[in-house]
Amino acid sequence: MSSTSLSVDATTLLQQLRTLGGIGTDTVAGGRTRLALSDADRDARDQLVQWLRELDLDVRVDRIGNIFGVLRAATGTDQGDALMIGSHIDSVRNAGALDGCYGVLSGLAVARAYRSAGMLPTRALVVAAFTNEEGVRYQPDMMGSLVHAGGLAVQAALDSRGIDGTRLGDELTRIGYAGELEPGTIVPREYLELHIEQGPILEAEGLEIGVVENLQGISWQKITVHGTANHAGTTPTRLRHDAGYAAAAIIAFLREQVVAAAPETTLATTGSLRLEPDAINVIPRQATFTVDLRDPDERRLQAAERRLADFLPQMAEREGVRIGTERLARFEPVNFDAGLAGVIEASARRLGFSCRRMTSGAGHDAQMMARIVPAAMIFVPSRGGISHNPREHTDDVQLIQGAQVLMDVVQQRMAGP
Repeated sequence: MSSTSLSVDATTLLQQLRTLGGIGTDTVAGGRTRLALSDADRDARDQLVQWLRELDLDVRVDRIGNIFGVLRAATGTDQGDALMIGSHIDSVRNAGALDGCYGVLSGLAVARAYRSAGMLPTRALVVAAFTNEEGVRYQPDMMGSLVHAGGLAVQAALDSRGIDGTRLGDELTRIGYAGELEPGTIVPREYLELHIEQGPILEAEGLEIGVVENLQGISWQKITVHGTANHAGTTPTRLRHDAGYAAAAIIAFLREQVVAAAPETTLATTGSLRLEPDAINVIPRQATFTVDLRDPDERRLQAAERRLADFLPQMAEREGVRIGTERLARFEPVNFDAGLAGVIEASARRLGFSCRRMTSGAGHDAQMMARIVPAAMIFVPSRGGISHNPREHTDDVQLIQGAQVLMDVVQQRMAGP
């Protein structure tokens, strides 16, 4: 490759972020909702594919719906030597515009820089958009990259049932993204992901770039408490089998005992809770809720899981209820490639940006890709640490700085052995 320094087209990158952010918007609640394989997700995929083809990239879609845009190398080297840049474009409900999309479109910006300069990379460049990263409609999260990395059989993923009762494979076919490529066919030499931090650290410390060294372990499960429905006014407390109370006590235990055992590292969240029959004057017969446990240390994560598991039978006996659990997802903490992290830090400093090494509190496709190839991540600040929210925001200048670091890292890797 020529020593010519390539530059990111900032105007186009920001405009594409706005365009993609306008798909699936909710004019009442604000934000946008693009659950995996929904009509809004299809529309976003269509827009991305159009942009990939405008750059004359080779567009390929695999059986789980992962989208790849390949910029061939000058020497014709195969994809096994490629550098992949990726993330996702599906969202949670009522989301911001940057989560995932920023990483995919920044990869597209890198490919555009080569096209604009009339150059080809020395190794193939692959821009990837993975299916169902968020895991809202279908579990587990990061599904597309997990299947790509061989951690989940493609048929098992296709047979997944969504929270709306749909089958994932059927929805892929419905929206036109049931590809023929076998997942894992495109294996790069290394993987990069640029992302907003989704946390407050960079902003609080006045820093511009985060060099992500590792990523927390994640444990997801669904807990169902079976009690007895009864009249709220005639049933004495001592004779109740209250599924709602038992659920509340378990949720409180997570904060008071599980998190308290390692308050600086262990996190516990109940993001979904449903009571039945959901009536103001009826003792709940059933409570169903989720538990999200996270910690960057596997031993502490396992300890948190044990504390919860030990407490559930105690609560069941005390309240005279039955409690069942279902594992939704379980991923160990990930250490990213030290060499790639070093290149990212060197690029940030060479470009004059302040930076620090850090841990990712959120899960990302990079953690799945790290199972099969060297991988690393770049973070830019999130205002107020807010994400998964319409108020999610990163200043334009910070978005461009992150893309410039990514561009520089790509050039360094293309020039390397």
